[in-house]
Amino acid sequence: MRPRYAISENAPAIAGAAVCLLVVAWLGIHGWSWPDWQYEARPAVGALLAGHVSRFLALAPVYGGSLILRAPFLMTTKLWGGGELSIYAAGAAPCLLAAGAVGVWLTARMRALGRSRAARGVALVLCVANPLTVPALQIGHPEEILGAALCVAAVLCAMDDRPIWAAVLLGLAIANKEWAVVAAGPVLLALDRARLRGLLITGVTAGALLAPFMLGASGGVAAQTAATGASTGDVFQPWQIWWFLGTHGHLAKGMHPGYRTPPSWIETLSHPVIAGITVPLSALYAVVRRTGRRTVPNAPLLLLTLLLALRCLLDPWDISYYALPFLVALVTWESLSCDRLPVISLLAAVATWIIFRTTATLGLSGDMQALVFTVVSVPSVLALTQAIYAPGVARRLAPRRDRAAATSAGGWPYPRTRNAGAGT
Repeated sequence: MRPRYAISENAPAIAGAAVCLLVVAWLGIHGWSWPDWQYEARPAVGALLAGHVSRFLALAPVYGGSLILRAPFLMTTKLWGGGELSIYAAGAAPCLLAAGAVGVWLTARMRALGRSRAARGVALVLCVANPLTVPALQIGHPEEILGAALCVAAVLCAMDDRPIWAAVLLGLAIANKEWAVVAAGPVLLALDRARLRGLLITGVTAGALLAPFMLGASGGVAAQTAATGASTGDVFQPWQIWWFLGTHGHLAKGMHPGYRTPPSWIETLSHPVIAGITVPLSALYAVVRRTGRRTVPNAPLLLLTLLLALRCLLDPWDISYYALPFLVALVTWESLSCDRLPVISLLAAVATWIIFRTTATLGLSGDMQALVFTVVSVPSVLALTQAIYAPGVARRLAPRRDRAAATSAGGWPYPRTRNAGAGT
């Protein structure tokens, strides 16, 4: 059953999303200095607002495409001579609106599947105002919220057999921030047709937004993208799998006491691995699906969740807001696949808050923070992997009502034809 999008039917969800967005905006924007925004993006935005396009291209950070996407909102602040708060809020507004739109879309799909009001409400809050949205705003990276919404929306469109919309949204996500390339595999696997055309549209969309930087600013995004892809520098956070391969004894600039410094080889390995791992994992799922084996419902969404979790696991820069796209993808998959409250997503939200926020405030050493992260994240990633590639065990352990709901949604066993509203 396809969801209906009449405003009257979705008014409660729209109102709930609006309240969540206002609360998140207040907590994440008001009274903060947004350090990464001030250091990375604000100089380029200042040049753009002053009408110096070439200087904007030269000063733009590696996510300069995101600034172009948000430029119409940023430019409105010139109408009233807005100050720092207005400029940052205007740049964050489209990111928050995108999260709200995906949250309302998700609840509409859940209502079409007969999910309870409680389940829809929890899913909406986790999608729009989960615990990691506020740190993303406070640190100065609202584009992470936009990237999460675009990636999930692209996969949902692909599952609904809307290849053009899926390709455009994926292209916008990649232009917004380069990590979104991991969503390419799930989007292509969710499509039943027009995959080559979709790839072309994705490339054209992303290329159109990034071409000005690549052609007009050799010292800007082009150079930063190459440098980011080739090196992680001295940034080395305890919340990633490589931590214990680092060494103590040298405190790089900006690092906390007790932190490790990365091995030299990690600088050229981690980011290419994150981008490249989507190919074999997507290909493996395609093989599993082609053999006719049973698969979990809405598998492309779960594959996206796995790839976003691996991004956190493998990135030496990993910090709280990196887990935001993973959490949004997880709650979307669980809410559409299980006829109950999204308890796994709730537990994931609590766990990520404890890992990234509470362990630091408790004064734990970098090694202890890394240990907590590893103990929680590695089994979680293994469970996701098993659920995608060998779901038989998960199906036997699942509650009977979840199995019945999944079967009615076309998930178990894997459908030979597309089931509207369920995806592949």
